Amino acid sequence: MSEEKKNLSTTYDPSQVEEKWYEYWNSQGYFHAEPNAEKESFTIMMPPPNVTGQLHIGHALDMTFQDILTRWKRMQGYEALWVPGTDHASIATEVKVVKKMQEEEGLNKEDVGRDGFLERAWKWKEEYGGRITKQLKKLGVSCDWQRERFTMDEGCNEAVKEAFVQLYEKGLIYQGDYIVNWCPECKTTLSDIEVEHEDKPGKLYHIRYNLKDSDDYIVVATTRPETLLGDTGVAVNPDDERYQDIIGKQVIVPVVNREIEIVADDYVDSEFGTGLVKVTPAHDPNDFEIGERHDLEIIKVIGDDAVMTKAAAKYEGLDRYECRTQLIDDLKSAGLIEKIEEHDHSVGQCYRCDTTIEPLVSKQWFVAMDKLAKPAIEAVKDGDINFVPDRFSKVYFNWMENIRDWCISRQLWWGHQIPVWYCQDCDEVIVRTKEPAKCPKCASTNLKQDEDVLDTWFSSGLWPFSTLGWPDNKEDVDYFYPTDVLVTGRDIIFFWVARMIFMALECKGEIPFKDIYIHGLVRDSEGRKMSKSLGNGVDPIEVIEEFGTDTLRFSLITGNTPGNDIRYRPERVESSRNFANKLWNASRFVLMNLEDFDLEAIDYGDLNYTLADQWILSRLNKKINQVTELLEEYQFGQATQELYDFVWREFCDWYIELVKPRLYQQENSVDRQTAQYVTWFTLDNILRLLHPFMPFITEEIWQHVTAKEEESLMVSHWPEADSLVTNNQAESKMELVMDVIRSIRNIRNEMKVNPGRKITAILSSEVEGKLAVVEEGKDYIADLANIEELTISKEVAARPEQASTAITSEIEIILPLAGMVDIEKEIARLEDEIKKMEAEIKRATGKLSNPGFVNNAPDHLVEEERRKKEEYSAKKVQLEETLASLKG
Repeated sequence: MSEEKKNLSTTYDPSQVEEKWYEYWNSQGYFHAEPNAEKESFTIMMPPPNVTGQLHIGHALDMTFQDILTRWKRMQGYEALWVPGTDHASIATEVKVVKKMQEEEGLNKEDVGRDGFLERAWKWKEEYGGRITKQLKKLGVSCDWQRERFTMDEGCNEAVKEAFVQLYEKGLIYQGDYIVNWCPECKTTLSDIEVEHEDKPGKLYHIRYNLKDSDDYIVVATTRPETLLGDTGVAVNPDDERYQDIIGKQVIVPVVNREIEIVADDYVDSEFGTGLVKVTPAHDPNDFEIGERHDLEIIKVIGDDAVMTKAAAKYEGLDRYECRTQLIDDLKSAGLIEKIEEHDHSVGQCYRCDTTIEPLVSKQWFVAMDKLAKPAIEAVKDGDINFVPDRFSKVYFNWMENIRDWCISRQLWWGHQIPVWYCQDCDEVIVRTKEPAKCPKCASTNLKQDEDVLDTWFSSGLWPFSTLGWPDNKEDVDYFYPTDVLVTGRDIIFFWVARMIFMALECKGEIPFKDIYIHGLVRDSEGRKMSKSLGNGVDPIEVIEEFGTDTLRFSLITGNTPGNDIRYRPERVESSRNFANKLWNASRFVLMNLEDFDLEAIDYGDLNYTLADQWILSRLNKKINQVTELLEEYQFGQATQELYDFVWREFCDWYIELVKPRLYQQENSVDRQTAQYVTWFTLDNILRLLHPFMPFITEEIWQHVTAKEEESLMVSHWPEADSLVTNNQAESKMELVMDVIRSIRNIRNEMKVNPGRKITAILSSEVEGKLAVVEEGKDYIADLANIEELTISKEVAARPEQASTAITSEIEIILPLAGMVDIEKEIARLEDEIKKMEAEIKRATGKLSNPGFVNNAPDHLVEEERRKKEEYSAKKVQLEETLASLKG
């Protein structure tokens, strides 16, 4: 191996390698994918971050999962495509741009007009969308930047218009006056899932409504008394015996003195309040449906700005809450308040600005969901689409089976303008993908496009295929679609996942992805959700600048389980940094001992594999299988833990120590050459296995370690297990040898024997096979336990005085430590060991005395307990003999 190859710097500095390798990978086109008949495709669509924000720790987790999968599949030989992009986030972006205009220019939207506002919005997108892209690259994401998309780019816009027209022509998009969620601050409709509900303290007002032409009255309870100004009915449950005699009668709405009818409707809960419900169709979604069933009038008394309308009579112009206060005073003065109770109730708030939403009747565009929901539900039930973990399918079903028609129009300027034109001369409604030149009905050119834009999630719902060029780019769509897996958080199953499924099935006739990997949220070390108000957020870029990208990625993935939230702990980041340093230092050691290593010159038939070689190769082989299977099951956290344990404990702590004597041989013997090959081969495969998780440090090391002229680790092949290499016997033997070494080291440590001082050891066992293994591994034992004189025998004729003893794997270890140890301390240690054995014997005896265990447990478990009891009993006897010799 050349001098340049082996020259790895003393310490690992992420800042020196990360930008270098990322630019190299990207410039070489390794991230790019094209249809390739010789390869099977693997496709992931990046959940597009909003252009309003910046990368947060949740993004870092989400992107790391996707990058692991993409790098792994690329190394497996797939044509791996990961499409990046950003979302225009209509409401969020518009709010930000409006605020910036007001602060910097003192202007609002109306001052600059639609075109002026959109010009500013696009500038915002270029600035902040670019910031997100730069931050993603810092994370090492290997997505295809040549295919980067934006939900409002030309291609996605064409797809949105095509989908809208298709759904409209099938009768699945319609316009109508319906109750919607209205944000008075953002001045737009919101879908049900864009309304966040929070329980807040309030009051329940019990108000008297006088019966027409009678001195009698009824009492109606409400949390929103200001809406009574728009009451057009009172409803009771048809089975409520208390009110059978008043159904169909007229009552008088207080203050406005409107006559309204008492109707019977199954919606009413007889147990709530008085069992009588005021019906205000213009300001409550349930009241709206009651009103439709009973043909009640719709009277809008609260306007789009949350100010009372002309229909509110003398309260016109008041804010809704000012109106409430004044109205209650008036009702009290009129003696119409029965009582007022404290009452906690759910309040809907805008998910962007936290303003309390107002249900209003408004003319909007809707997607009819009945037909779309059914195939989307069946696709998951039939297993065409799989949630990982499966429990999230229940969340999906619960929402999809109770879904309402989707309001898709938004009263905003930033977004996909609805492709509908209205003829100003004949009221014809024209739905086209291209702007019409004239009205098809009357030939008028006096046309006006609908001013509203589409809900952000309409375009996001097309993301899996719009980003591939649908409906025009047939080659890419045919090759890369449907995609393989969607990686996303559990918080947007409703917002995004469901919409992609039903939009894909309707527009493409195919599922959008096969698997949906749902991960949890990143919380702080105390389990709290990260937020600005708590000041507990973590900036991933700051972590990267201090510790490096690989350290952040590895710390986020380790211990992660599908669907569950994780806690961000600084000590975990420290641990991952230590792991990176351990890998680096081990690699430096390997390289320093490969200066004359020549892979091409090796005669594999002459190699002389020792027990340690056979053991590490077998363990590596199993680890390749294990990590591959874990990735296939999306068990990322377990995969990293397995790699951590193998690299740190088995390769670094054991094999490197075991192989040193052979590597240090001066002559180029077969033994040394074998040691070099096995060490190189193991490290090479470790780097391949770790690369999807820690791409930068593995690439940097691999460029020094690789003995082949391959361009990059990220386009090298993923390791494949070889059943011929698996050697369970070698593993069993090595485990016994390591147990003996560990026991000797433990005694030396407990007895405070100087680590550099060589000692004498006696190993004894009545089991011939065990002695044979110890004999085979005696050089390892002597070297790693620092033993000068090692005796191995079936029997010990004369036990030395003042000796420390341990028993492991049916091997008795006797260490004559006369003059090196405190006899009283050794007696105390042995007494503790005997107590442990007595506790184990008692436990095993209890299990074996339990008929339920003996009769019902598998035979091998019962036999295992019997074996353990015998082993503990024999060990106790040996310890007692040693203790007696020390005391005697």
